[in-house]
Amino acid sequence: MGILDMIKSRNKELEFMFDFDLIQDTSKKIHMKQLAIQTCINMISRTISQSEFYVKKDKKIVKDEMYYRLNVRPNPNMSASQFWQTVVHKLIYDNECLIIQSDTEDLLIADSFTRIEYALVNDLFKDVTIKNFTFSRTFQMSEVIYLEYSNKKLSTLFDGLYSDYGELFGRIIEFQNRKNQIRGLVDVEAITDKSEKGQEKLQNYINKIYKAFSGKSVAIVPQQKGFKLEEMKNTTQLQSVDEVAKVIDGFLDQVAKVLGIPIALLHGDMGDVEKPTRNYMTFCIDPFLKKIRDELNAKMIDKKEFLAGKKVETKRASYSNMFDVATAVDKYKYFIIKNYQESSEALKGGEKNEA
Repeated sequence: MGILDMIKSRNKELEFMFDFDLIQDTSKKIHMKQLAIQTCINMISRTISQSEFYVKKDKKIVKDEMYYRLNVRPNPNMSASQFWQTVVHKLIYDNECLIIQSDTEDLLIADSFTRIEYALVNDLFKDVTIKNFTFSRTFQMSEVIYLEYSNKKLSTLFDGLYSDYGELFGRIIEFQNRKNQIRGLVDVEAITDKSEKGQEKLQNYINKIYKAFSGKSVAIVPQQKGFKLEEMKNTTQLQSVDEVAKVIDGFLDQVAKVLGIPIALLHGDMGDVEKPTRNYMTFCIDPFLKKIRDELNAKMIDKKEFLAGKKVETKRASYSNMFDVATAVDKYKYFIIKNYQESSEALKGGEKNEA
């Protein structure tokens, strides 16, 4: 055999080995991103959903159809708490929320729409879709309740922020999952069938061996001619579950800062809760309520009536209710970490039996 033939033969053997699906890419755990964003958004939406919206005229609360829609049943399919939680979620994550009023005075949240902007006249909203129904008509800005959160879409910011934490989180999870992982080298003689069918047959055999070793306390594998399996000792330095929690907390804290949620309140620290709660209500919840209140006044109250003293006002959640919200957030995160820890502990099987 010439040297050129030897090189070709060697390359074929390398291609043959690389075809095995023994290596997996680093996992990017998207649920960390969803956990952090949903924890913060849910906290804000639960707080606002506990608020009372009402029209005040001549220093008296007017309990009419509008009051019922804003506080009890905005539409046949949603309660007031569900309605406002959905509004806040869309407002934060999508940066905007469109609410239209049907002919029966139901308040409906649009799932999608197209906005056409103008400089001197009302903007238009076309292709307004709610669930599986799309309105054929075009709505003017003066006919709808339209809320915007900020100048830039926060979901884009969250995505960029997650790219930094997501890779780190994924690698820590991979390190943790490799704890007590069965590792081995397979020596295959060059005379082994290198056809596609031969590769598939050998891969299936390797998979069966792995399954036997990982799933049974006692596993006996027959020796095959031209096939040698050598187990390698795992010496990987592992990251603890505490490291996973630190990465989750880091990303969670950054999202909370963007939304104006005090870190101490988010983590359920009850040592000095009065100041964080006051800051939360003042710098996070009040701006949300003002956005909603201003839009309701502009679209639901006539200009003449407003100047005469009729206006929409809000009564936000009490401090005692806020403590319940903070505790719920802390428990939610605790169970996520606890469940992950328990699943990681399950990977330790056999440690006590090792010599």
